[in-house]
Amino acid sequence: MRSTGSKMNATAMKAVRKPSAVVARQGMRSSQMMNQVRLDGRQHVSSSSSRAGTQWVQKARIAEVRGWQLRATGNKNAIVKAAAADEPEEKKIFGMSMISLGKFVSLAFMFFCILFNYTILRDTKDVLVVTAPGSGAEIIPFLKTWLNLPLAFGFMWLYSKLSNVMGPQRLFYTIIFPFLAFFTSFAFVIYPLKDFIHPYGAMNAVLNVVGDRFAAPLAIISNWSFCLFYVASELWGSVVVSVLFWGFANQICTVDEAKQFYPLFGLGANVALIFSGRAVKYFSQVRANLPPGVDGWAVSLKGMMSLVLGFGLLIALNYFLVNKFLLPKAKLPQASKPKTKKKKANMSVPESLKFLAGQKYIRDLATLVVAYGISINLVEVTWKSKIKAQFPNPNDYSAFMGDFSTYTGVVTFTMMLVSRFIFRKFGWGTAALITPVVLFITGIAFFSLVLFSDALTPSIAALGMTPLMAAVLVGAAQNIFSKSSKYSLFDPCKEMAYIPLDAETKVKGKAAIDVVCNPLGKSGGALIQQFLILGFGSLSASTPYLAVFLFGIIALWIKSSLSLNEQFTEVTKEDIKSEMKEQDTTDVKIESKVGEGGMVEGEVVAKEKSE
Repeated sequence: MRSTGSKMNATAMKAVRKPSAVVARQGMRSSQMMNQVRLDGRQHVSSSSSRAGTQWVQKARIAEVRGWQLRATGNKNAIVKAAAADEPEEKKIFGMSMISLGKFVSLAFMFFCILFNYTILRDTKDVLVVTAPGSGAEIIPFLKTWLNLPLAFGFMWLYSKLSNVMGPQRLFYTIIFPFLAFFTSFAFVIYPLKDFIHPYGAMNAVLNVVGDRFAAPLAIISNWSFCLFYVASELWGSVVVSVLFWGFANQICTVDEAKQFYPLFGLGANVALIFSGRAVKYFSQVRANLPPGVDGWAVSLKGMMSLVLGFGLLIALNYFLVNKFLLPKAKLPQASKPKTKKKKANMSVPESLKFLAGQKYIRDLATLVVAYGISINLVEVTWKSKIKAQFPNPNDYSAFMGDFSTYTGVVTFTMMLVSRFIFRKFGWGTAALITPVVLFITGIAFFSLVLFSDALTPSIAALGMTPLMAAVLVGAAQNIFSKSSKYSLFDPCKEMAYIPLDAETKVKGKAAIDVVCNPLGKSGGALIQQFLILGFGSLSASTPYLAVFLFGIIALWIKSSLSLNEQFTEVTKEDIKSEMKEQDTTDVKIESKVGEGGMVEGEVVAKEKSE
């Protein structure tokens, strides 16, 4: 009878040996804690064992009895849960561990600072180039096509080279500090010297010879430093937001943390939109109230670029502190953990693009980014032409844009709170479709108002406004809701799609998609507008055809979103299987399925004997 009990007891201990090892390692750290433990159905503890050692033996005895009972019933899932219950629980706040909470707070603060700067730069760059001598609103499409896009390709080439020879931290500082140096030097050095470094006289002489149709290209040369500021501001959004911030977030956040945190990262960022919008309006009022003879832009640029420098230094400091104190203790994604490196040849930029173009997953992701850039550009340029007609004074124009940024922040903040529910309830696929659907619906309202303004004039007059002002307000609402859905849903969806990729595809894919595809979308929209304007004579005459292009591109966007959703679900399911298989130390297996809302669910079940 005792022999049978011993066999059953040994079998039970074998079932719980690995889970109990965690407790055993804690109890054996002190050599004085225990001299000998023998598990043959009984435990013998020496008289010199400490109280901690005695407690460990009691835990081992409880685990042994529990394992014997569970083994007898054959409930292997219960064995796993019982072993996990013996491990100490990590302290949590708001359902997050302290390390995860530290990741979230640090990244949210970084995103706040980056978007504060970007809003100031975005609201300043348009007014700066449009109001420059010999320039106008028509300069913007030429800037995006012939200056912004080539420099974006140049940066991608540089970033690809630097990523092969620099570590992540050194690469981060190498990219962000030149931006801060340029914006600061522009306000305090370059702008005050504009009359000396800009070739106004020479370009005016050329313009008299070639005619007004070349006014926009010549204005780029005449105001080259302003245009360089414009491009640098655009690149801040592509490089610092998309590559540096989201690349860093993807390196330190697991998939589970990404699903929980990414929709919330924008909360702090949209509080930044509110504050930065107020800052832009404040400096607009400063320009309007300055005495005659004082350059208002010189005063406002120094103030706003000082803010950009200060928040930029906070970004670098936050990045340093996270790497120094938080990451050594944090759980990193599987792809970011150190692995044995295989020797491989570095790919050139053309080879990298060919490598990325050969993957359907990357192509669909690139289509989303390009489609958004083209769509929002087609709408924004038409809307900005209405703003300029309604607010021809630069001070009024800038003040309106400050209010626009503030309202965008408020609406987006609300959308951020709702987005977490959307991700949990409906999944990645539904969240990815909301932005193109919102753009489609609001686009119909805006273009209908622009194209049928005459028919709607009596109704609009009854509301106490002109058709032009109504178009400005409807266009503002359209842009606010489109941008809010982008920041709260589209951007998190896009960044979550990178996480299952391997390290090389993730790094080079982000550089190619975010730095090239983003300006490619904007430049593509600008090219479409240039061809239509040249073909039909004016922006207003080409508006119906712009609407057709917009709705066609949105249809392609929706199709790519549906395709990417299927691939993302499959890759994530395979990730869950491989990760759980690596951690499996018991006689169990993992079954996964696509549950409600397209979310991938995994379940631990007992393996069949035949397996």
